[in-house]
Amino acid sequence: MTERVQSGKVLLFFDEISWMGSKDPTFLGKIQNSWDQRLKNNDNLVFVVCGSASSWIEKNLLSSTGFVGRISYTLTLEELPLSDCSRFWPSGISAYEKFKLLSVTGGIPKYLEEINPKLSAEDNIKRLCFTHGGFLVDEFEQIFSDVFLRDSEFYKKIAETLCSGRKAIGEIERVLSGDQSGRISEYLWELGLAGFIARDYTWNLKSGDDAKISQFRLKDNYVRFYLKYIKANLGKIARHSYALKSLTSLPEWNTIMGLQFENLVLNSRTQLHRLIHVNPEEIVNENPFYQRQTVRQAGCQIDYMIHMKYGTLYVCEIKFSKNEIGDSIIPEVQAKIDALSRPKGMSCRPALIHVNGVSQDVVDSDYFAAIVDMSDLLLSKCSSSLRRLCPDG
Repeated sequence: MTERVQSGKVLLFFDEISWMGSKDPTFLGKIQNSWDQRLKNNDNLVFVVCGSASSWIEKNLLSSTGFVGRISYTLTLEELPLSDCSRFWPSGISAYEKFKLLSVTGGIPKYLEEINPKLSAEDNIKRLCFTHGGFLVDEFEQIFSDVFLRDSEFYKKIAETLCSGRKAIGEIERVLSGDQSGRISEYLWELGLAGFIARDYTWNLKSGDDAKISQFRLKDNYVRFYLKYIKANLGKIARHSYALKSLTSLPEWNTIMGLQFENLVLNSRTQLHRLIHVNPEEIVNENPFYQRQTVRQAGCQIDYMIHMKYGTLYVCEIKFSKNEIGDSIIPEVQAKIDALSRPKGMSCRPALIHVNGVSQDVVDSDYFAAIVDMSDLLLSKCSSSLRRLCPDG
């Protein structure tokens, strides 16, 4: 092979390198020798290795001393931006309907390809998730066996503990009752590399530096939907005896949709900054923010907060609703702001992120510094329905 690639423009591509390498302990050494002795002599050769087992690649290639100085670029494939996701539907489909499906699929291209745009969101979800042979019925077991080279059951247990919301590592350990507790950090790290979970750090509002306190969030929308709704009904689905009345009839549907929509927002934070008119160069820190309750301070959790350089906090409330959001949202957000323990002189500007409209009372209140319609992010060029109510950045 090496004789064929020593001159001319060549793209050499090794797919699923983790599976090749896991079968032969001398495999990586052979690659290193081939590169050093032959391949690197061709300046027009690009050698790409990829695989679904992210942790194997990190340990054996990216963090290996044997490959120091030999790696020019690393790329982790993220979910598609919302504007690209929107292109899987024809014009005329409402943002609310698109977001219902995205709450199940996330921005995974293959899942979006399986959507039949002639069907409603509910009919698509029934077909893909609750019908025998549906693409997303068996996908979970397939991806976990592909991504993790060792027994995947414990990874699944961790994902299940995060279904209902964020948890600190101590909470995860308590739920799992010490099972594999000595290795939970490693499992969490691998789940993060694979893109299934995210670790959200809170931060010090005085310095802007990340705190040691963090919570883990299930960021893969399909995984949460599968564990919450599909898994429990696999037997009925296999017998063709499961009938989904409506999505809203599913247990805790509104809560789960809120968590799924929050993932879509957090995955789109770069575009969101543009809609709020935040200058990225002036951001000190940004993330979901939570404050522990102590004797001196109340506890609170903020969906998303942006800490600006000149002493301003954007406190963002994320709401997914099929109806317009009414003014009852205002005292709800204000209670969180009041609970924040922040330095003297630091300003708070509330922002509301929604998908299906807000009432005129909310607009007339002049309470929110920004009201962001997430449907704008489904457009190739964000427009219009952002109402900028405060000129300060």
